[in-house]
Amino acid sequence: MAKGDKINFSTPSGFPEFLPSEKRLEVYLLDIIRRVYESYGFTPIETPAVERLEVLQAKGNQGDNIIYGIDPILPPNRQAERDKSGETGSEARALKFDQTVPLAAYIARHLNELTFPFARYQMDVVFRGERAKDGRFRQFRQCDIDVVARRELSLLYDAQMPAIITEIFEAINIGDFLIRINNRKVLTGFFKSVGIAEDKIKSCIGIVDNLEKIGENKVKQDLEKESILAEQAQKIIDFIKINGSVEEILDKLKHLAENLSETEQLSLGVTELETVIAGVRNLGVAENRFCIDLSIARGLDYYTGTVYETTLLGHEALGSICSGGRYEELVGVFLGEKMPGVGISIGLTRLISRLLKAGILSTLAATPAQVMVVNMQDDLMPTYLKVSQHLRQAGINVITNFDKRPLGKQFQLADKQGIQFCVIIGSEEAAAQKSSLKDLKTGEQVEVLLVDLAEEVKRRLCE
Repeated sequence: MAKGDKINFSTPSGFPEFLPSEKRLEVYLLDIIRRVYESYGFTPIETPAVERLEVLQAKGNQGDNIIYGIDPILPPNRQAERDKSGETGSEARALKFDQTVPLAAYIARHLNELTFPFARYQMDVVFRGERAKDGRFRQFRQCDIDVVARRELSLLYDAQMPAIITEIFEAINIGDFLIRINNRKVLTGFFKSVGIAEDKIKSCIGIVDNLEKIGENKVKQDLEKESILAEQAQKIIDFIKINGSVEEILDKLKHLAENLSETEQLSLGVTELETVIAGVRNLGVAENRFCIDLSIARGLDYYTGTVYETTLLGHEALGSICSGGRYEELVGVFLGEKMPGVGISIGLTRLISRLLKAGILSTLAATPAQVMVVNMQDDLMPTYLKVSQHLRQAGINVITNFDKRPLGKQFQLADKQGIQFCVIIGSEEAAAQKSSLKDLKTGEQVEVLLVDLAEEVKRRLCE
């Protein structure tokens, strides 16, 4: 770089950067999510940000969205050394685009060190080579849970997922939401029963999954481009539009299974759906929090059974705020044995961005401090430090102002950071073992004995 050239220090496109008030909101939400996950017995793990490319491309997943990595050891000006070494194939690396495929590899690597069913949570950043735009990022944090078993996994684990989703979003208090539940076997079984060829079913599911984005007419057009007959396309549209109560939809599905041909898989999917719904109810999830929605498909290749998407009512344009499902073969790709799993994911970075923009959430104060001990005179600093420590030991977050400035300026500094209380101690207060406690929200100022200060602050914080 030539002398005098300016450095472009703007953030790379699609890679978010948070102000303190935004980051504190993320940490607050992470704490809620973590508490709920752990209340169901999920344990934390961490996987590398970089995985072998062949791992990430297992089962044909997300190839277009992978951000390919250079050698993590050699700097760019030494890449020629790697190229000469012929490091390709299994040595090629890329950034992980989700947590589920790396989880499968993690289980394969630690199979003999884990107990099963293995229930883990992971709240890491992932990377996708998407076009950066409003609400879409190339780096974002996902909060995932998955349960993986060897050979068999109870459908009650599927039922637990809506209960967990409900607890999280009720705790965050973002308004009414609806968990939309389906089963991929129901979809694939119906497609088979109306004569859709086996090799067309996967692409049909992908098209159906875009119904809300592209509309009914475009779904029909796209199905017909896959050589699906117009009559078959209409049957698919009519099927995914079946609505009513949970019982009404299940009854309609059973009726179809009794009257169509080749419905073994459809019947199995309906049975699984019934079992999951019964479990959701037994876990105490309110009836207005979930429904059966036959249009929910989840486009990823590895889902094979129950699938979920969660919608914020009144804000459907935000898209799914939590999604996931069951998979049977993903881990088996690495191990060659059946290891079924089920999981959900909250794309937290995207969710925060969308909810802030919609005015559903607000950022927190820029600092976690609840109290500022102001500096009236430098010779009283030993007193200020002792009072600050006393408050901290009582569980109160405190900033001690080490710089002496006009009192009004110190109040302004506290208010700008969202600090509610200021503790004022001058010579007379120090001699009398007293302080003045000023509430910046109300303007009220009261005299408090230092021995009672912590309890008074805690009482007022609870009001």
